[in-house]
Amino acid sequence: MINDTLYRRKYLIGGIAVVVVLVYIVRLFMLQIIDQSTQTKADNNAQLRQTIYPSRGLIYDRNGELLVANQPIYEVTMIVREMKQEPFDTLGLCSALHISRDSFEIRMQNMTNRKKNRGYTQYAPQIFMSNLSQEEIAQLQQEKYKYPGVDIRIRTLRDYTYPIASHILGSVGEVNHNDIKQDEYYKTGDYSGRDGIERTYEKELRGQKGVKVFMRDSRGRIQGPYQQGQLDQDAEAGTDLHLSLDRKTQQLAEELMQNKIGSIVAIEPKTGEIIAMVSAPNWNPNQLVGKERSANYQQLLNDPYKPLMNRATQAQYAPGSTFKILQALAALQVGAITPNTKYPCNGQTSTPIKCTHNHGSPVDLEEGIEQSCNPYFWALYRDMLQEDGYEDGHVRFKEHYNDWREIVASFGLGERFANTDIREQAKGYLPTTEFYNRVYGQKGWKAITIRSLSIGQGEILVTPLQLANQAAAIANKGYYITPHLNRNDSMKSDIHRTLVEEKYFDVVHRGMARVMTEGTGRWYNIPELQICGKTGTVQNPHGEDHALFIGFAPMDNPQIAVAIAVENAGFGATWACPMATLIIEQYLTGEIKRKSLYNRMATANLIDKENEQE
Repeated sequence: MINDTLYRRKYLIGGIAVVVVLVYIVRLFMLQIIDQSTQTKADNNAQLRQTIYPSRGLIYDRNGELLVANQPIYEVTMIVREMKQEPFDTLGLCSALHISRDSFEIRMQNMTNRKKNRGYTQYAPQIFMSNLSQEEIAQLQQEKYKYPGVDIRIRTLRDYTYPIASHILGSVGEVNHNDIKQDEYYKTGDYSGRDGIERTYEKELRGQKGVKVFMRDSRGRIQGPYQQGQLDQDAEAGTDLHLSLDRKTQQLAEELMQNKIGSIVAIEPKTGEIIAMVSAPNWNPNQLVGKERSANYQQLLNDPYKPLMNRATQAQYAPGSTFKILQALAALQVGAITPNTKYPCNGQTSTPIKCTHNHGSPVDLEEGIEQSCNPYFWALYRDMLQEDGYEDGHVRFKEHYNDWREIVASFGLGERFANTDIREQAKGYLPTTEFYNRVYGQKGWKAITIRSLSIGQGEILVTPLQLANQAAAIANKGYYITPHLNRNDSMKSDIHRTLVEEKYFDVVHRGMARVMTEGTGRWYNIPELQICGKTGTVQNPHGEDHALFIGFAPMDNPQIAVAIAVENAGFGATWACPMATLIIEQYLTGEIKRKSLYNRMATANLIDKENEQE
């Protein structure tokens, strides 16, 4: 019996010993393999890893002009453990950095707070101050030897060569917790593109960090390169970008839009490359660089004119008379009219839609475009939709409406452009049959109910970018390439064919040319440039009408397509049209000869005009 008890105890003790051993093995495995914090602390005692930040890629315009460069800045880092190893002259450091003792304490608290600085460790360099100039850092550079654990690190900030294209280029700012969580490349204190091209091409522009590893003794003093520099890695500079923007045209467009609200977009039709894209009001991109970035951003955010909004891609307007070109093409495509089809116009006594002025009657398609005749485009729209009347519950009428809508949508309206580097786009709006069924009932609406669509009013909405793309598709006689900013071939999307055959565009081109030679644009035409255009004056329930224009040039070999929207400006022929001809003149000839017209457009203050009316 005693022997049995001893026998059982032997196995019990042996089992306990095995369990203890297993616990130690598991614990060692966790410490050395899974949780490497202990090893990290040991390595940090023996090593100092210094991050080498790469230069961010430069950004050029289509002609090789430098738009975005880099400028050096400095930041102060601290290794807290080294600062604790001997008496530290806190007041001396404060004096060298020109900060108060209270400011020092606040910064230390923020730096060592793991909730605010998730990557904090007392063994590795932490950012104490950043965005310092050479002047601000000069005294510390001379006295750095006095402050163990304190170092100076050079970084780069963006330097925008010209104060233009803020909405396109975007800005660079400090990363947040979400950035760090989503991409292990980033650490606290790093910078990344926050919007615009800087954000779209962040991974290409940022480059790849390098590292230098130093060996330290037991007191934390650097003894030289660790393992003869075998672990060092050079930083790789970011990739340079070559944008499609033309700097001079972009700059002119921004000058023309000073003290105005609206947008200018210019596209190269054959490639879809954006030549200029302006949203007004805007800002100097250098305002969002350096220590003043946060304050300036807040100021822009609170501005009642919303300069941070990119009106070129996000503002939505009724297209007005610029839409009549698509109406004509749709009617030609479905066979509702021919180029010779004529409709009468009784001027301002016309019903159910009045003409804005009196002119000869009847008019054909070219004359209708030239005169921007409202009754003409209402008549062709009516004939297009109600060809088969309203039998069978309006089925055929709604089919014709859907055919019309598909044709219009094929020009890039009603949806965001996909596979492009242009961010933050609004969709615009092309009303559906379902929408009108909800509003008026299944049989409660006819062509006359939605007659405002015939002249580009009513529920239809477009963005200036969509208008410019529409102009490009018309210039190309039925196709467009997705608008984009990067000139690399990889960014060019496939050709998008509209639902209008090429043969129907010539008569429309001739009509648009007549707008500039005999119609509303004749005062600003440049005959040798063969400009084709269409003005638009868009009704605005909140104030004076918006001024719009679309056009392209030259007629026989289009090289630029332009769309302009100026809010609360009045007639398109008064404001949008002359601005567009200046843009075309600059791009095609390289200079502006009509100095008086430029001065009148650039110095006009339509924002104050709007305020006076209010």
